Amino acid sequence: MPGKNTRKQYIKNGCYHVYNRGVEKRKIFVDKQDYSVFLSYLKEYLLPKNIRELSDIVNNENSPPFEKNKALKLIRLNNFATDISLIAYCLMPNHFHLLVKQNSKDSIDKFMNSFCTRYTMYFNAKYERVGKLYEGTYKAVIVSTDEQLLHLSRYIHYNPTRITTNKGDALLSQPSSLPTYLGLDKTTWISSDEILHFFSKTNPKLSYKNFMNLEEDTNVLENLKLDD
Repeated sequence: MPGKNTRKQYIKNGCYHVYNRGVEKRKIFVDKQDYSVFLSYLKEYLLPKNIRELSDIVNNENSPPFEKNKALKLIRLNNFATDISLIAYCLMPNHFHLLVKQNSKDSIDKFMNSFCTRYTMYFNAKYERVGKLYEGTYKAVIVSTDEQLLHLSRYIHYNPTRITTNKGDALLSQPSSLPTYLGLDKTTWISSDEILHFFSKTNPKLSYKNFMNLEEDTNVLENLKLDD
């Protein structure tokens, strides 16, 4: 009998909690470069390609060879700007969480298969290893209600507090979309408005920042947690 989350039920315009962790719970991010590469891949997959600009670089005889090669790779690279919206994320040393909305029924599957393969190739080359990086196929749990969507975003952003007792410092200690939600940066490939439109920009008591300070609703999150 298939295990939990093995059979994924994909629907058009559905939101999903997508996550995975390293094989045998090993680290999938060893240093800052690993986090940076993972995020750079997300950015390349989620931002629209400017094919005309990239083609101009390739066809310009004055373009340096390394710029031409980079442009060619980007032209050939899969792109999911019209298929996938990344609502929230958090990267932990041995696992990651993504909150994703797909525009067609099979967008997430194509995106995750391509993305995870690419990062595994990078990781294995860097650390001179072979074999799978993750413990199995990524998990994807559908989000059924707005309430679940909101609390899941908070759960994802709270993940860093699970590895330290200093909650204030922990919230921003790991790479996540929380800075975007708090207005500390503007990451254009994060679709934070999917969540933030439920909150006030002028009333602090009704803000997302205040929402992050509320006690977790464990009943809502019980079936969404990834065991460490």
